[in-house]
Amino acid sequence: MLIIREGTLIDPGNISGCYDIIIRNGNIVGIQAPGTFRELQKQDDVVINAKGKIVTPGLIDMHVHLREPGHEYKETISSGTMAAASGGFTAVCSMPNTNPVNDCAEITEYIIKKAVQAGRSRVYPVASISKGLNGKNLSAFGELKRSGAVAVTDDGLPVSDSQLMRRAMEYAMGFDLPVISHAEDLQLTGNGVMNEGTPATRLGLAGIPNAAEAVMVMRDISLCELTGARLHIAHVSTKESVRAIRDAKERGLPVTAETAPHYFTLTDEHLIEYNTNFKMNPPLRSPQDREAVRQGLADGTIDVIATDHAPHSSLEKDIEFCQAANGIIGLETALPLSLKLVQDHVITMETMVQKMSRNPARILGLEVGIIEGFPADITIFDPEFSHTIDADRFYSKSRNTPFHGWQVKGKALVTIVGGNVVFNEFTDGKRL
Repeated sequence: MLIIREGTLIDPGNISGCYDIIIRNGNIVGIQAPGTFRELQKQDDVVINAKGKIVTPGLIDMHVHLREPGHEYKETISSGTMAAASGGFTAVCSMPNTNPVNDCAEITEYIIKKAVQAGRSRVYPVASISKGLNGKNLSAFGELKRSGAVAVTDDGLPVSDSQLMRRAMEYAMGFDLPVISHAEDLQLTGNGVMNEGTPATRLGLAGIPNAAEAVMVMRDISLCELTGARLHIAHVSTKESVRAIRDAKERGLPVTAETAPHYFTLTDEHLIEYNTNFKMNPPLRSPQDREAVRQGLADGTIDVIATDHAPHSSLEKDIEFCQAANGIIGLETALPLSLKLVQDHVITMETMVQKMSRNPARILGLEVGIIEGFPADITIFDPEFSHTIDADRFYSKSRNTPFHGWQVKGKALVTIVGGNVVFNEFTDGKRL
């Protein structure tokens, strides 16, 4: 039996306050006021003192690149789920742009099997919309759903063919799968490597206009309206996208959206030294876009905070800026960066938990919550834990983060998956 004592529970829409949680056989079996649990403790029972700490349903990152199969030198399912657990995530959703692409039952099942073997965070595979990410032929959604896929996307590439995207939405509806949109017009992106604006001009780098994202967001919202399918917009970065999503929600369309900590924390002004750890797709935008994203989080336009965790080795990052790969890692920095929104009074603690746990679960149809009878997937964190981000101590195999050396507050202390402690700051966290 596992007992979490005197934690401050925050489970939006369900429960809040100071409680003890009793866990047996992987499930939550009791939620009681402190000191009221009378069952005789056994010698092998584990007690976690969570007094003064926040206890929430397990955090879920619905946008992660685990790189396996095919690019294990950047990340493996084992290293990625360990990084997730240390960041407080009890579950992650793996994107399909692996090698081979996750476009069939065999790859989906392989990913799930490797995650179970790793024994850390859960992995829910997201399968490809098109075979081989070729943007031409649809994958077999039914087969993928039966194998464990929770959504479909061609993330990393847009579905440029509007007719194919329409068919994908219609097909996905039959299997109750959300369609995740990588919203990018490649013709507008061109050879751009950062946001189009004054910083790009000063650096002499080709820019990517906001419209490269917003045009495709608007197209996919139109297709959502046409088909009635559930649409989720990934990595929102522009004010125009936020405005379009807000309008779609006001009209009652089944549209949800996510952003990542780098889009509500950084801007294109941070690229002044050509540091490739600030290079990503979509690119870091203007201060005005950052403010729009923060406002979108505050008013509910943006439902989810995800990381778009994208590991790369020095082979892809320690090269000329224009040639460097896009993407940064984020599993081990997301919680303190998101807590900064709470500290800055942009959102409340309850809203942050909603966007990092409850909302991803709702969108993906997952069972999560501090509720008797539910699986014990729980995150315990200290919002006042001050530390310096040190990429050299990450569990991820890659080090491509722009946040190395940042002073932050907030740290996952204990991560519990299915009643098992998969990360404990006081034992595993000796690296810090």
